[in-house]
Amino acid sequence: MARIAWLAGWRAALVVMMSMGCRNLGLGKGDGETVIVSPPGASALERLAAKEVRRYAYLRTGELLKIVEAVPASGRAVLVAARPAPGIGEEEWSIETEERGGCRVTVVSGGGSVGTLYAAYRLAEKMGVRFYPHGDVVPDAQISLAAALDGADDLGRPLFALRGLHPFHDFPEGPDWWDADAYAAVLAQMAKMGMNFFGLHTYPEGGVGPEPTVWIGPSEELGEGGRIQASYPSRHFTTHTGGWGYAPKDTGDYLFGARELFAADDHGAPYMRGRAPLPPNAAQCDQLFEDFGDLLHEVFGFARRLGIKTCLGTETPLTIPTSTKNRLIAAGKDPNDPAVVRDVYEAMFRRIAARHPLDYYWLWTPEGWTWSGVGQEEIDRTIADLWIAGEALSALGAPFALATCGWVLGPPSDRALFDAALPKDVALSCINRNVGFAAVDPGFAAIEGRATWAIPWLEDDPALIIPQLWVGRTRRDAADALAYGCTGLMGIHWRTRTLAPNMAALAQAAWEQRGWNREAGARYVPEPAEAADGALGGNVAAFPDHAIAGTDEDPVYRTVRWNADGYRLNVPPGTYAVRLMFCEPHYGEAGRRVFGVKLQGEPVIAELDIFARVGQDRALDFTFPAVAVTSGPLSIEFTREVEYPCIAGIVVEGAGATRRINCGGPAWGGYEADLGQPEYSAGLRGRTRDLPAADLYADWANAEFGPEVGDELALLFTRLDGVPAEVRDGSQASRLPRPSTWVGGPGGLQPDPRPWSEVAPQYAFVEEMAALGPRIRGAGARARFDWWLETFRYLRAVGRTCGTWARFDAAMNEARAGADPAAKARLARELALPIRIELVADVAKVHRHLLATVSTPGGLGTVANWQQHLLPGLLEKPGEELAALLRTPLPPSALPAAAYEGPPRLFVPVARTVLESPERGGATPPALTVIVLGAEPAEADLRWRPLGEGEYEAKPLERVARGVWRVELPPAALFRDLEYHVRVATADRQILVWPPTAPAQNQTTVVLDPE
Repeated sequence: MARIAWLAGWRAALVVMMSMGCRNLGLGKGDGETVIVSPPGASALERLAAKEVRRYAYLRTGELLKIVEAVPASGRAVLVAARPAPGIGEEEWSIETEERGGCRVTVVSGGGSVGTLYAAYRLAEKMGVRFYPHGDVVPDAQISLAAALDGADDLGRPLFALRGLHPFHDFPEGPDWWDADAYAAVLAQMAKMGMNFFGLHTYPEGGVGPEPTVWIGPSEELGEGGRIQASYPSRHFTTHTGGWGYAPKDTGDYLFGARELFAADDHGAPYMRGRAPLPPNAAQCDQLFEDFGDLLHEVFGFARRLGIKTCLGTETPLTIPTSTKNRLIAAGKDPNDPAVVRDVYEAMFRRIAARHPLDYYWLWTPEGWTWSGVGQEEIDRTIADLWIAGEALSALGAPFALATCGWVLGPPSDRALFDAALPKDVALSCINRNVGFAAVDPGFAAIEGRATWAIPWLEDDPALIIPQLWVGRTRRDAADALAYGCTGLMGIHWRTRTLAPNMAALAQAAWEQRGWNREAGARYVPEPAEAADGALGGNVAAFPDHAIAGTDEDPVYRTVRWNADGYRLNVPPGTYAVRLMFCEPHYGEAGRRVFGVKLQGEPVIAELDIFARVGQDRALDFTFPAVAVTSGPLSIEFTREVEYPCIAGIVVEGAGATRRINCGGPAWGGYEADLGQPEYSAGLRGRTRDLPAADLYADWANAEFGPEVGDELALLFTRLDGVPAEVRDGSQASRLPRPSTWVGGPGGLQPDPRPWSEVAPQYAFVEEMAALGPRIRGAGARARFDWWLETFRYLRAVGRTCGTWARFDAAMNEARAGADPAAKARLARELALPIRIELVADVAKVHRHLLATVSTPGGLGTVANWQQHLLPGLLEKPGEELAALLRTPLPPSALPAAAYEGPPRLFVPVARTVLESPERGGATPPALTVIVLGAEPAEADLRWRPLGEGEYEAKPLERVARGVWRVELPPAALFRDLEYHVRVATADRQILVWPPTAPAQNQTTVVLDPE
């Protein structure tokens, strides 16, 4: 009924508007033809909306419509104008077609300027266009203008007040490698997707930090206008940085042709140039913060003009970087003194307010709260810090709002604790636990009267180098967020293009959930758990083909839970015998995994190195015969020493109860399935992790690949999406093969001992997809199909590489066991060298497919992951050891090639579609970075013209280095809408164009005018 009343209100407002328009606005120049009407006095966003209607109508129909100021008396018009009405929100929109006099008018309207812009983009979607953060998808075949407008009527009201993205800094796949144009390109696409929130996290120290996103310092180190007087070394990732398992490396040393993608050896964002791995002196440290502040001023200003709210943040309790802390101590100040902390917060907030726009500042709860128990003292310190930050912000007049975020909503004892502890104007949010495999925190349901933001993972960093299809999971998270009453829905991610289906699911679920969510709009409050029962976090892993020695319960030891902080098991009071079952299925040497164990808070095992005790793939049990449980659950805790704790099974036996847990695995032989995350034990157990995804893939695949194969590919992608139905919340499993996991860093690999004949059927879908290729029609659909096909071929090549690696490791173990150097050399030559040659060929194939898909900054980051994180342990160090065993250099066939071996390629990693006039910050036209692989250009130029008008003008590309070229868009791009393409003629007379649809369908830009 509410929707009917809302529609009636829109119609009433539109009737008044239309009657006034057709009577009073007079005739436009296009009497008898279709025109776009942008009335006098339209805001900048309304004028942008009119331009966007013209752009997409031109791309879909080939007709360039005139923009006039008045509705004509006859013909057809698209009126683009905000029409506020009682009860209609600023962002709500409507598309209505009305007959007024002799004029058939399609009214594209919103409750405000932002809503009008959203309406324009929805009209473009009605024309068949689809929007994603990496760019637009425009079908190849054109349609008639009448077909584009007829049947376009619709209306929209957001389900969440805030909707958006949380790209995460720390790895090169994410925003660490974005420049200002890359940020602006994503922001413009977000507006097209109906998103209005963009948030960034800042590591203040350690790991990859400090990061330059937020400066942390006291008031005496802050000058006029927010200019800092002192700082500390900070960084975003460059190829010289290292960290998270990446070895610093010159891009000039990249293999398999990857060096051609990079112009500089120390590739990174422009503000890091000459400052890698860290700024060389204090002045450069300060300037890095200033340069990043300038970037935020530009891109956050652009976001605000598009109606997108922005957010930055650090962790709580506040971490003050070491050098700043030392200066405070030298000045006689205690960095732990609340007054000093408040002064630092005030200085941080004052600088932000002076340097760039911001809408929210979020404070992230400690990452350790994800898994472990938390003492009251730490909780009290965190709440006190949040209050100090709030007081500091209030003292400055609250130039932006405060929020919480983090890896958890609140401490394990009470996830909703902050609701009672903090003012109601502080928004509460968190990312999903267990890198997104856990559902939205049910604690949101207990929070009333304040803003709450759910942030599901659109991908996870353990498998960051491979595709991840999570449409059904994303929909489940969006449905839960709606049911829990959340007011915000954002997605955490690093990459963009490979996540297009997931991002589409997130964006659409923020506006509409009917059809696939049977309970859309129903408030869900889970029943409280009587007691926590299960694992305290961690990940699961299975090794189904490992032969386990020392036991007749092999299936229990073939699955493990690792990186957990322990278990809480509900048993009645009493005395129990507790058997802890361990196995080392992963590491093949001592010292790689060392940890301790506590029972009921008392240490019972210290410095446990499973491999050192019994070797790999052998059962190791410890039994403690008299463990007393007086009240509450039985507590098993792990203490980290080296790497991550790992456990295979637990048996608890006593008069009160007997429980057997198959850690990391399913129920088997009297053992319970692993218990997952304890807070999901109430009300959420037994649910599938996914909601239906077939309808989204049907729409996505038909737009992406065309109607000739869209329905068949939709079925294929639906089949690969999400988590298997038998897998419960919290388990890291997917229907799409997952040969990558966290190994010393994101997107790692492990040797897979299974024979390829057993693994290969998991990748049968690759050839199933390839068989559809001959039916593709259109250059755009062909290019997008090839991109996904190469992505899946790359995935298959990764899986095969893991198997070859396992065989190579086994051969190397035999060679190492040789009786003497001569025997070692013979075994290495006969057993290991042939497999080494095969392994090098497999990795070369991985790169052929990978380099065929690189098209975004995130794709470049995946290349860096391979070159700096994976290759050292996969090829480089093993190659050195093999050569030492052979006592001779490796033959060329056993060495990775340096040159690119694939077909010629031309692509542009970043292309903005919405520019700003000089009056709104567009001082210079953006420059395109153009990458040419596998060809030496004889001619290379940019060809451009005003949108839909005249002949093309040519502007030559300039080579930067290697395969990297550069060209600036013409100055006209800041004053009028353009279309352009890049054309390269190679020395052997091949013609390469970007975009692949050019010149029939070019890249286009429109200009956001000043108010």
